[in-house]
Amino acid sequence: MANLIIISGPQAVGKMTVAENLKEKIGYSLMVNHDSIEVSDKIFGKKTDAQRELNVLIRDDTFNVAIKYDKNIIFTCVVAYDDKKSINYVYKLKDLFEKAGGKFYFVELEADLKTRLERNKTPHRLEAKPSKRDIEWAEKDILKTMEKYRLNSNKGEIDFENYIRINNTNLLPDEVSDMIIEKFKLL
Repeated sequence: MANLIIISGPQAVGKMTVAENLKEKIGYSLMVNHDSIEVSDKIFGKKTDAQRELNVLIRDDTFNVAIKYDKNIIFTCVVAYDDKKSINYVYKLKDLFEKAGGKFYFVELEADLKTRLERNKTPHRLEAKPSKRDIEWAEKDILKTMEKYRLNSNKGEIDFENYIRINNTNLLPDEVSDMIIEKFKLL
């Protein structure tokens, strides 16, 4: 039975780095949200209908394969808490894995804007996410997205059994992954 850990939070909060650290400690497979975005962007261009459809297909097929072969997986994503479609997608993934007998874990990261703007420029992020290499565009996108969507939940809004919210503004990825492991007893 495959388990799913979702690590969510606003852009440049540290989802990918925490997920990579967690993967090394617990041996889960990992799909960061940009794995499917970068491939679909490369093939069909940014924010086209074809790109969006391919992005969804890659993700859905990855989750179905994980379940088929009992592969535990970590997935990073941005959740817009004021967008029903975004919330429903998380519940769809939860139901998919739980119906197959697996467990669902939800991690929500938060950090202040100054920290996120600094993290937006780190070499590791830019290497892994070609679409973010235009730093001026990426910073504007962070600010625009913050104006348009609420990217962290309100207190008490998340009712998942396996849930943790971590402010990682002043924490190292290693510390955050240890907190996740301890909370969910993953070792």
